[in-house]
Amino acid sequence: MTRSRLEAFSDGVLAIIITIMVLELRTPASADPSGLMPLIAVLISYALSFVFLGIYWTNHHHLFQAVKRVNGSVLWANLHLLFWLSLTPFVTAWMGASHFAPWPVALYGVVLLLAAVAYFILTKTLLAIHESDSVLASALGSDFKGKISVVIYIAAIPLALVDGWIAGALYVLVAVMWLIPDRRIEKILR
Repeated sequence: MTRSRLEAFSDGVLAIIITIMVLELRTPASADPSGLMPLIAVLISYALSFVFLGIYWTNHHHLFQAVKRVNGSVLWANLHLLFWLSLTPFVTAWMGASHFAPWPVALYGVVLLLAAVAYFILTKTLLAIHESDSVLASALGSDFKGKISVVIYIAAIPLALVDGWIAGALYVLVAVMWLIPDRRIEKILR
């Protein structure tokens, strides 16, 4: 499989995941704006998940701009990432429907954590088949944001069992950190 084919497959899976999430949104029972009030948590969880999926999509795109080749290990590592991302609609819906109750928010964090770990594994798998002085290796560097994100998720998961909104705020913090796309690869490719 070529790099472009892997990217196209991943793009399609992410598009389906976002489509499933939006199809889970239900219209308010009432025609006036007050009908939206019970759906605020659902809309917040949807927006947060949409941003996270967008972050993964943009970083995946940037990552594969520096990739010269893929192999079977890369395909499986990529599928591993897509598996965890595919659980996003489920945990998003549960978190929103429960109004950020502790267990759904904790499970949401577990999915975020495992997606981050899967992305890390994907990058390590790619680095293993590229030279140590490759564009990819130069661009990835130490990945401080990736490491601090994992630390925040690990802290947020048990905090979710105390207060779901505190953990939710930590998830937002990670999203804000990543809203500025990872420019390391763009800089190296220029």
